[in-house]
Amino acid sequence: MRLSRFHYHWLCGFCFALMAMDMPVEAGDTWPQWRGPDRTALLNEPNALPAKLSGDAGLALAWERTLGPSYSGPVISDGILITTETVEALDERVTAFAVATGEVLWTTQWKGAMSVPFFAKSNGDWIRATPAIANGKVYIAGMRDVLVCLNLETGEEIWRCDFCERFKTAVPAFGFACSPLVDGDAVYVQAGEALCKLNAETGETIWRVLEGQGGMDSAFSSPVIYELAGKRQLVVQTRNELCGVDTQSGEVIWKQPIDAFRGMNILTPTAIGDSLFTSAYGGRSNLWKVTSDDQKVWRVEQVWDEKHQAYMSTPVVIGGLFYVHLKNKRFACIDSSDGKEKWTTTPMGDYWSMIGNGNRILSLSSDGDLRLIEASPDEYRELDILKVADDSSWAHIAVAGNRIFVRHLGGLKTYTFTTP
Repeated sequence: MRLSRFHYHWLCGFCFALMAMDMPVEAGDTWPQWRGPDRTALLNEPNALPAKLSGDAGLALAWERTLGPSYSGPVISDGILITTETVEALDERVTAFAVATGEVLWTTQWKGAMSVPFFAKSNGDWIRATPAIANGKVYIAGMRDVLVCLNLETGEEIWRCDFCERFKTAVPAFGFACSPLVDGDAVYVQAGEALCKLNAETGETIWRVLEGQGGMDSAFSSPVIYELAGKRQLVVQTRNELCGVDTQSGEVIWKQPIDAFRGMNILTPTAIGDSLFTSAYGGRSNLWKVTSDDQKVWRVEQVWDEKHQAYMSTPVVIGGLFYVHLKNKRFACIDSSDGKEKWTTTPMGDYWSMIGNGNRILSLSSDGDLRLIEASPDEYRELDILKVADDSSWAHIAVAGNRIFVRHLGGLKTYTFTTP
C-alpha cells in the first residue's frame, strides 16, 4: 500500500511519539531565550546534565529534522521548540515543533534575506539572533532589523517592528545579531542603531538610548539584567562601550569604553558579584567593578586587564572561575580574582557554546563536537565527547529537562539522556 504524504508524516509523528513515551515533557522543561532561563547558561537543578555522552549509557537520538541554515539557538517552552532558518536566500522561516515527537505544529515566514559584506561571508547570510519566549509569545529578530512577535501556540503574528522604517536607520551590515531580552511587559534589544525598549504586548517604543551604533557599526552583543551595587539594571555592550542602563527610564547610569578590532564586542557581559567580565575580539580581557556611593554617583573601576582575546563565546562562571573559549581557538580557565589563566588547551573549534551545571560543563563546538567537561581549576578534564554534526554548529546549544537540542547548519537534532 502506498501512503499519501499526509499519512506518511502522520505515521512518522506517531512513531516518534512512541519512542518518546518514556521521556515525558514537563511544563517546566524550558530553555526560553539566549543562554537559558536566566541568561547565564547555568542550570541550577542537581544533575541537569548527563553523566555520559557516548556508548550505551550515553545520549539517544530522539528525532532530527533537515532545515535551512541558521545561527539562532533553539528555544523551548510548554512542550514547544522554536527554531529559525533562512530559506533559499530569500525568506526567513520560523517553525514550531512538538518537543516530544518532532511534529511540526506550525510555520510562518516572511521576506527577510540579505547579503553581508564580502569579508564576513564565511559567517553566512542567514538569520543569527536567538528568539525569546515569554507569556505565550515568541519574539524573532529577523536579519533586516525587524522584530516579529508571534503567538507561541499558533504562529499568528501579533505585531512587528521594522526598526529601519520606524527610526529611518540603515539596515545593519552584518544583520540583526542581538538576541531579544523579555523582562515583564517589556522587550529590550540592540537594533535601529540604538538600544530600544518596546512594549512586549504591542511593540510600541517606550524609549531609545545609546544611539549612533548603526550601519556598519550595528551592535552584536545581547543585553542582560544584573543587580550591581544594589541596583537591578540592564547591562549592554555596544560596539565601543560597556554600559549600565536604568530599565524603567532608559537613563544611562554608567559607561566604560571597550576597545575591540573593528568594534567587534560580541560576547554577553558576564557578572560575578558586582563585577563584570568582558573580552573583545582583537582586544583584551577585563574585569570591571561597578560601584555607587550614597549620592548615587556611579563608578566603574578596572580590577584587572589581561591579554586573553575572546571571539564570540560567552563564558560560564563556576566556583569563581571563568571558563571561556578564546579567539585563538583554545579553551581556558581564568581566575576571576586576578585574570590569570589556570590552564589552557590546544585549539578546539572556532567557537563554543556552553552550559554549566555543578562542576560540569557541556559544550558544543562549531565543528560539531559535543563535550562533557569537569570544571576544575587544576587541569582540563574531558569526561566524554560525541560527534553530533558534520557541518557547522554555531547556534547555542540548549538543554531542557532530560533533552539536549543541537541546531547545526543543516538541521536540528534532539537527544534524550538519563540523569545520573
